[in-house]
Amino acid sequence: MSTVREQQPAAAPGHPALKKALTTPLLYFFILGDVLGAGVYVLVGQVAADAGGAVWVPLTVALLLAMLTAASYAELATKYQRAGGAAHYATRAFGPFAGFLAGFCMLAAGIVSVAALARGFGGDYLSAFVTLPVGLVAVVFLALLALLNARGIRESMRANVVATVVEVGGLLIVVALGAWLLMRGDGDPGRLTQLGTADKGAAAAVLSGSVLAYYSFVGFETSVNVAEETRDPRRSYPRALFGALATAGAVYVLVGIAASAAVPTDRLAASSGPLLEVVKEAGGVPLLLFSAIALVAVANGALLTGIMASRLAYGMARDGLLPAALARVLPGRRTPWAAIAATTAPAMVLALTGSVAVLASTLVLLLIVVFFMVNIAVLVLRRDPGTEPHFRAPTVLPVLGAASCVLLATQIEGRVWLRGLAVLAVGALLGAVAAVRRDRRRVEPARDESGNGAPPAEH
Repeated sequence: MSTVREQQPAAAPGHPALKKALTTPLLYFFILGDVLGAGVYVLVGQVAADAGGAVWVPLTVALLLAMLTAASYAELATKYQRAGGAAHYATRAFGPFAGFLAGFCMLAAGIVSVAALARGFGGDYLSAFVTLPVGLVAVVFLALLALLNARGIRESMRANVVATVVEVGGLLIVVALGAWLLMRGDGDPGRLTQLGTADKGAAAAVLSGSVLAYYSFVGFETSVNVAEETRDPRRSYPRALFGALATAGAVYVLVGIAASAAVPTDRLAASSGPLLEVVKEAGGVPLLLFSAIALVAVANGALLTGIMASRLAYGMARDGLLPAALARVLPGRRTPWAAIAATTAPAMVLALTGSVAVLASTLVLLLIVVFFMVNIAVLVLRRDPGTEPHFRAPTVLPVLGAASCVLLATQIEGRVWLRGLAVLAVGALLGAVAAVRRDRRRVEPARDESGNGAPPAEH
């Protein structure tokens, strides 16, 4: 890939560009921190319930599937360096309606995810230290995250680096404890080859487990919304993206091996805190330590998802898909304060009402819809060569990426499809309205110039 000089992207008329503050290491930690979120602390048990003791197999399959779509994101993010991500790509490829629908799905998923993480922060993990009303904790938590987000991308990323180190450190402790258990003869490495359950054969178990494991790798897609704030993204973005996914995959596989070998599969599957089972089995590490690590993981995941949602709303507003007011930025900080406020408010409402549980199960489905659109958009936008050199994925990767989305969608339960289709219907309705308004704005200036519309303004 060619090296190009750093350029400040041109801002849309009336909208100042965001500040370029992210280096390759900061972007790497952003992606790694978002992928290695709170889900890993509960995911291993769920995968074990679906796939059996060989948890590392569906984790590996999920990593490979995620890499396919990641290649499409790498091409588009380096070709079009603008906040807005999937919404911007879909708009370019298919028009404003598809762009709005993609952005709406991402926004819905992001806002619900932040709300769920806020409630998680105020739940059992925090109760290990102090008991406070979950709603109050969630609102204060979201307000503090919004302030950190508005202060600046650099400050948020520095906090993310620290939190990511803590998260990875906790997972490495689990790996070390699993190895220690095996060395002292207490574990059972035979479980690492056990695929399948009483209800599913090996192949069905791997596919079912891979759907759950795939959720653990989502988060990388949020990074495209900060490509505009990255120095030399054509070099930095692919390196940070694939490096972070590979790191997360390696950590996940090692954690899966350690947990499966250390703890019986049925006990692992029945636990809501499967990694704590490893700590209990090995001994020597305070359980409060893991509660603290989990709180850091939840907070970091919420911060990064909040950054994604606000940059996405900002980008959609700049593309005319959301009200222009959401594209306002702080004069000194150059952070999208209006978009931050607009995405934080509904997250607070969801966290207070407790309706997050109803929508949370639709997150994977919404993201699969977005990923499918992104993979197809790569192929459609090949007719646009771009203005400068950029990363180009082999054509087979977006094709396989789109096919993998269809495969994963077939594994989604019917009741989840019903909720997901309801969200998509709302997005489609709002997208149609946005498309009509955008077309009307284009027609009105032409009418004014021809003299058939409003009279010209007086000078």
